[in-house]
Amino acid sequence: MSKILVTGGTGYIGSHTVVELQKAGYDVVIVDNLDNSSIGILEQITKITGIKPDFHQIDLCEEAKVKELISNNPDISGVIHFAAHKAVGESVQYPLKYYRNNFFSLINLLSAFTGRDVNFVFSSSCTVYGQPDKLPVTEEAPVKKAESPYGNTKQIAEEILSESAAVNANYHVISLRYFNPVGAHESALIGELPIGVPQNLVPFITQSAIGKRGAITVYGSDYNTPDGSCVRDYIHVVDLAKAHIAALKRQESGKMASNYEIFNIGTGKGSSVLEVINAFEKSTGVKLDYKIGERRAGDVEQVWGDVSKAEKELNWKAGLGLEDMMRSAWAWEKYINENPL
Repeated sequence: MSKILVTGGTGYIGSHTVVELQKAGYDVVIVDNLDNSSIGILEQITKITGIKPDFHQIDLCEEAKVKELISNNPDISGVIHFAAHKAVGESVQYPLKYYRNNFFSLINLLSAFTGRDVNFVFSSSCTVYGQPDKLPVTEEAPVKKAESPYGNTKQIAEEILSESAAVNANYHVISLRYFNPVGAHESALIGELPIGVPQNLVPFITQSAIGKRGAITVYGSDYNTPDGSCVRDYIHVVDLAKAHIAALKRQESGKMASNYEIFNIGTGKGSSVLEVINAFEKSTGVKLDYKIGERRAGDVEQVWGDVSKAEKELNWKAGLGLEDMMRSAWAWEKYINENPL
């Protein structure tokens, strides 16, 4: 099978995708600078699949090291690019950190493959839509001015990829615009492992439930949603990982309609912050302490996706529900609390 480079492969989505790649028979090379992940994840992946991935600790912003890696691996046929800073709130506070890291890493990767055929799957985001005029949002919806520097890096990265693929016939690019990944692998051996205070809802919920954090803050209760809290399309990280395999297979089979394609990856259903809290309590039997706070800068009111294009053209469909997501996230939190990496 093909050799696939996974950038950010010890991170949350990356590690789950490495597992699915190995299960599908791919040879995997991981690049990660361990800025927001742990080297211990390599051993966890190995426990699940029985295969230890080839690992390189490299910062993709270092152009010479990226070129050397790609040059030394002429048999790499595909790249799944996760490596990026990703917290909306932090990006509002430190915009230059986000622009420097997220753009230099992408440009260095693309440049290293100049003249070589490569299947490139990009980790994009529903943040490119901003607050859509119509829900569920389709891939044809206009890309609006980003609500945060993080969202802007995804918008501009898509433009870089689209324009590069238009003039380089050897670049075959699929951008997966995914919604909110949550949950953990069924083994509870890998899951979301934020460094410091979690920026995302579900790891804060699980850390609060186990006693690492105080009360959960629900940011805003006066949005135009059924219960006043923000609404998102939450997708199980394992379903999301499988979507990347489906994208690679589309590229490998020559079925792409053009050198650059976009797919929404989600469940097609929106859930509010309060619904997520309730689903956690129902699926785990653990009561949560939460309070209502002010709105948070950069947050979109509500968004969920039309995922019919991915279901039809990638032959992929999300199979796990909100309670599955919460149960697996809680199992992972309990595991990592007893077995810190």
